[in-house]
Amino acid sequence: MIIDVPLKIQRFDPDKDAKPYWQRYTAKAEPTDRMLDALIYVKERLDGTLTFRRSCAHGVCGSDGMMINGRNHLACTVLVQKFLPAARPSKPIEIAPLKGFKVIKDLVVDMEGFFDKYRKMKPFLVAGAAPADGRERRQSPKELEKFEDTTKCILCASCTTSCPTFWINPDYAGPQAVVAAHRFLMDSRDEISAERLALIGDTDGVFRCRTVGNCIEACPRGINILKAIAEVRKLLVKNRVGLKV
Repeated sequence: MIIDVPLKIQRFDPDKDAKPYWQRYTAKAEPTDRMLDALIYVKERLDGTLTFRRSCAHGVCGSDGMMINGRNHLACTVLVQKFLPAARPSKPIEIAPLKGFKVIKDLVVDMEGFFDKYRKMKPFLVAGAAPADGRERRQSPKELEKFEDTTKCILCASCTTSCPTFWINPDYAGPQAVVAAHRFLMDSRDEISAERLALIGDTDGVFRCRTVGNCIEACPRGINILKAIAEVRKLLVKNRVGLKV
């Protein structure tokens, strides 16, 4: 059943707008369509100037992170019916860019600072010489379990841009950087733990977290980010490496 879906989208074009403004549209969609489908309808049928990111459309690439009704979501993983209140079906669904980033245009934000913090954590395995027998660097299921959860991150920035500490302190590394560090700190094959701990334990590192928990709610992959933060803090206290609270 195709229905009218009222949308209220934040628009901003720095080349001609002094400040952001809201624009209303009515998309045609089925309740079980994704919010991304509603945005594509607007883009293709109503207003070709609307700008947003999208790629795989299957919740894997993390491209279409945005705020929907005040909370961070991937537009390709949430259904239209989730945001249509039965009591007020005519109330528009509000869509805005991720909070805390500079807006490039409409729903597209500048994520370069976010990726700089990710790259700072050296998000790659640094292992020693290969085993003498030529076999792979083997791990037990128990060793894998320590970091498997944080391998799920898709770099959508939903966790970081939902964090109140990041909103007031853009220099804070943010939840995602902690997740990136955790993934390798807990990997038994990695050999630069001390360096990673120094990076994530600096003044704007993991101890800036106030455990509000927005990051867990915002993560579309269900990563237990607060658990990762607690484990990284425990490592820092245990090793006393780069600890600057």
